Amino acid sequence: MGQMEVPDGVYYGASTQRAVENFPISGYTMPAGVLRSLALIKLAASRVNQELGLLDKEIAEAIGQAAEEIVQGRFADQFPVDVFQTGSGTSTNMNMNEVVAARANELLGSPKQSRSPVHPNDHVNLGQSSNDVIPTALHVASRLQVQETLLPTLHDLQAALGNKADEFTGLVKLGRTHMQDAVPITLGQEFSGWAAQVAHGIEAVKRCLPDLEELTLGGTAVGTGLNAHPEFADRAASFLSAKTGIGFRITSNRFAAQGGKEALTGLMKALALYASSLVKIASDLRLLASGPRGSIGEITLPSLQPGSSLMPGKVNPVLVESAIQVGARVMGNDLTVTMANASGVLELNVAMPLIGFATAESIILLSNTSRMLAEKYVSRITADPKRCAQLLEGSLALVTPLVEKIGYDRAAELAREAFDEGKTIRELVKEKGILTDKEIEEVLDPKKMV
Repeated sequence: MGQMEVPDGVYYGASTQRAVENFPISGYTMPAGVLRSLALIKLAASRVNQELGLLDKEIAEAIGQAAEEIVQGRFADQFPVDVFQTGSGTSTNMNMNEVVAARANELLGSPKQSRSPVHPNDHVNLGQSSNDVIPTALHVASRLQVQETLLPTLHDLQAALGNKADEFTGLVKLGRTHMQDAVPITLGQEFSGWAAQVAHGIEAVKRCLPDLEELTLGGTAVGTGLNAHPEFADRAASFLSAKTGIGFRITSNRFAAQGGKEALTGLMKALALYASSLVKIASDLRLLASGPRGSIGEITLPSLQPGSSLMPGKVNPVLVESAIQVGARVMGNDLTVTMANASGVLELNVAMPLIGFATAESIILLSNTSRMLAEKYVSRITADPKRCAQLLEGSLALVTPLVEKIGYDRAAELAREAFDEGKTIRELVKEKGILTDKEIEEVLDPKKMV
């Protein structure tokens, strides 16, 4: 390829610099979780290759220390390659190989860019190809992020909603379908429904975890394992399992794992499912809190910041609107990953960096949003019992229990008459003598309708 000028002081080399110059596309670099997982794989490879007698102890230990430092968050500024790069992620893999090798050489007393005694390809990348290492890194990163970040925040939001369901269990209010008045429901029942939606999202994500634990490491270029020791992959997976506490294992078919990205696509589907539930929950909260005097106003959301630069005293439902935007982004990422998975060509998927970026971004967005909703909104929501009672008493839906007394058609006529005359159902039933006072209290008791 000829010579390539590399900036002074950096740990990466010519391959990385070429990628920087070739892909000035978005300014987005590979997610930190993916890079840490990739470094963890380099650490595993160094240990295993030493055990197999393929790496000298001194070189292996230097590679392992350099990789461990990256896992811990050092040298984060040494990975400048754009996400929109070669579809195999080779540029990112070589970026990692070069940084690890440079740091290892530095640890051994040699210049960073000497490529000796530690070489990025011959030593750091030994037994590997970008085509098996990058998908392995994506699986490891996603599996770790789901366990460490996403699921705890989803459980927190589910618990917060469940606590509110218990708190509001006896507060009867108006139900609504089609944005029209419906028969009564308790506010606790509404919150319990939202808590159950989050629970469904949790279970959908959990079902994806076993597939993410399957790794394609050892397949090298096309899945055949050329240039990798026969024991390399299983030993490396065992190391990763011991290091993370997760049961990683080698996939039963590397050709499918390298040509397609179904496990990550499945995870993205689960994230999109939860995102759609999150949008629904956020929209419902915003609607019930609308007003506070010109609309429903049955609940009050916490006031976090001024809502208008023009209207004094206006407070907007800022966090739920943030959640709605996050949901839109994640559902868009679902389509992106689905199309990226379909881009596999024969023995290789060629949109892996994009899949990794979209998946990691979605996990982070959903985690942060769920945590903020639980902490700053749901746990601090209050109800307005008087407003709930006012809207319920004025609703024409209270005519529904009368169907058993006077029939559907007569009840419908009564509802229309109440609407036209601006009266409540209770007032009209009493005025017309349809029921006695005792029967009115019995039949039109909202608590008996839930």
